[in-house]
Amino acid sequence: MRLATLKDGSRDGQLIILAPDGHHYAPAPVATLQQAMEDWSDLAASLAAVDGFPHALDPAMLAAPLPRAWQWLDGSAFESHGTLMDKVLGITPEKTGRPLMYQGLSDRFHGPTDAVPMPDEALGIDFEGEFGVIVDEVPMGTDAQDAMAHIRLIVQINDWSLRMLAGPEMKTGFGWVQAKPACSMAPFAVTPDELGDQWRDGRVCLDLLVDWNGNRFGAANGAPMAFGFHELVAHAARTRHLPAGTVIGSGTVSNANFREVGSSCIAERRGIEIVDEGAPRTGFMRFGDRIRMEGQLADGRAPFGIIDQQIIPYQRVSA
Repeated sequence: MRLATLKDGSRDGQLIILAPDGHHYAPAPVATLQQAMEDWSDLAASLAAVDGFPHALDPAMLAAPLPRAWQWLDGSAFESHGTLMDKVLGITPEKTGRPLMYQGLSDRFHGPTDAVPMPDEALGIDFEGEFGVIVDEVPMGTDAQDAMAHIRLIVQINDWSLRMLAGPEMKTGFGWVQAKPACSMAPFAVTPDELGDQWRDGRVCLDLLVDWNGNRFGAANGAPMAFGFHELVAHAARTRHLPAGTVIGSGTVSNANFREVGSSCIAERRGIEIVDEGAPRTGFMRFGDRIRMEGQLADGRAPFGIIDQQIIPYQRVSA
């Protein structure tokens, strides 16, 4: 089952169910995805039972499948990315055996074709291609084995970053605020069965194709996570209940052979250049640049649809 949200002028939009062809839809029997997540056990069967799809889909009318969430918790589960960035930054991380995770802004997620306003090119605008999951209510203390059953939907995310602000904020030891603006989501949230055997051990084993201004930048696969999503969920729930609709990200998708398959963010590409050549050559994004992201199944289908966005300067509206 694939779910999406139509823009209707409200903050949360109208939940719809996609036809198998991906080009038609039917209204869901509940208004929003947040409502569906809060009553998933009761509603999932009726959502899946919809079999008439009378409306043609206009991709430009799609918001993020979950336009706002109670929580957005982002991991950093790809060791190849973390090890490279630690080397470049001269960081020796404490070995805890636990995932890395931060809590980010969740009052809005940009839709898949929305123009994305940024305050200043000089802040080092970067994309970060990720996969993520949306859970129903997770009780505090849930272990990894039980956490798997709480993963109801899988999504594809662009976790925008402002790199010139990230370093100073990291060095304070108190986490990110200014360096992490609102994320974007691909148009479709999918149930795990939609990925077939490419959903394995709590991992999205798809290539994430990333194109920057029409040029292929990366095609890393989501399989080599050091921690599966069930383990990330359990980590997040160690000392808190997770409300239904919590979104948990994988962190930047990265593979150990990143020199061959490319990267899912500019920071990683610059890190490779620093290690190999002594200095970065690749600049960050500029206003007018476009980013396209597509998680692709082995047969070439894109179960999450496509993120295709342009960076624009933020224009403050006077009161």
